[in-house]
Amino acid sequence: MDGRVNMPNSGSKRGGWITFPFITGAVVGLTLATGGWLSNLIVYLIQEFNVKSINAAQISNIASGCICLFPIIGAVVADSFLGSFFVASISACISLLGIVLLALTATLDSLRPQPCDDGSSLCTPPSKLQYAVLYTALALACIGCGGSRFTLATMGANQFDKPKDQGIFFNWYFFSLYTALAVSNTAIVYIEDNLSWRLGFGLSAITNLIGLAFLLLGSRFYIYDKIQGSPFTGLVRVIVATIQKRKVQLSSKTEDYYYGQDGIAEIAIPSKRRFRFLNRAALKIEGDVQSDGSVAKPWRICTMQQVEDLRNLIRILPLWSTGVFLSTPIAVQSSLTILQALTMDRNVGPHFKIPSGSILVLVLISASIFLTIIDRFLCPMWQKLTGSLRCPSNE
Repeated sequence: MDGRVNMPNSGSKRGGWITFPFITGAVVGLTLATGGWLSNLIVYLIQEFNVKSINAAQISNIASGCICLFPIIGAVVADSFLGSFFVASISACISLLGIVLLALTATLDSLRPQPCDDGSSLCTPPSKLQYAVLYTALALACIGCGGSRFTLATMGANQFDKPKDQGIFFNWYFFSLYTALAVSNTAIVYIEDNLSWRLGFGLSAITNLIGLAFLLLGSRFYIYDKIQGSPFTGLVRVIVATIQKRKVQLSSKTEDYYYGQDGIAEIAIPSKRRFRFLNRAALKIEGDVQSDGSVAKPWRICTMQQVEDLRNLIRILPLWSTGVFLSTPIAVQSSLTILQALTMDRNVGPHFKIPSGSILVLVLISASIFLTIIDRFLCPMWQKLTGSLRCPSNE
């Protein structure tokens, strides 16, 4: 199987749905752990570390941004060096260390500043040591979460051969992910607000440990990734080779370009193709290719497939950039919503008060409602009116 390897296992079959409970258990456990500390981080910084509201929101936004950035690094490491299983396992261990350290800040008085009296403007700020411990804990937790969350998704999909089974897995993956996120944003956050931060962070550490245990227990059933090298390396090679050959004249002949060791030209060289200058990276010059067709100078010659991959990436950059404008207000809204909730009357009846960190669950609920409306009502209505089998939301 391409990109996968079946390791010897006493004749038992690897991959398939037998791996599903282990991977799903890992996803649920690690998501519960992350949601347990991340969703209530602003409140913790304000109430326990005497951090100003705007600074607490900034720290939370940076943590969320790092969690979104680290999956890219994790993917490169998984593809190039270790594989998805080992990256996810190591990341889960790093996340556990970070959450345990965060729990220690809630347990040991020496790791956080003196409590600030209600209404007092003279609050003791955290010391450099306390900030160092806090930031170390957050860094480890962010690295662990970012390195494991979507690596597990890739690893899970690789356990199946049929695209239909992979699609079913992804449906259950995201269902498990958001269900665990909703539980952590409500149950664990409630414990942190009403019982103790130590207990809440302790539960997060326990769920992280349980998720790691699920992942390791299924190791004998997994199909492991075959290390094939990172696609990002090939993209960088195209840029470097293009720069080195910037003064070389392009050719219109197919045989003048490198298509790999087999020499099969699967990609044409139309003269009016956009970003045609990138073709220089695949243009064969004396000394670039050995007699057997292999590459002699990897940073001076690339295949036309690698050139085409970079060209496709450049084409989608405008579409990708539009997501920045959407993601920015979402990130700001999330942090400001919690700050606004801290000033609201959140009492529901005489005995229950909604935790400010749980307000974000309304986003998950509203998204679920509108997705249901689109899928069950608006799309069928669109198909009847237009006679088309496709729905704009599925394009």
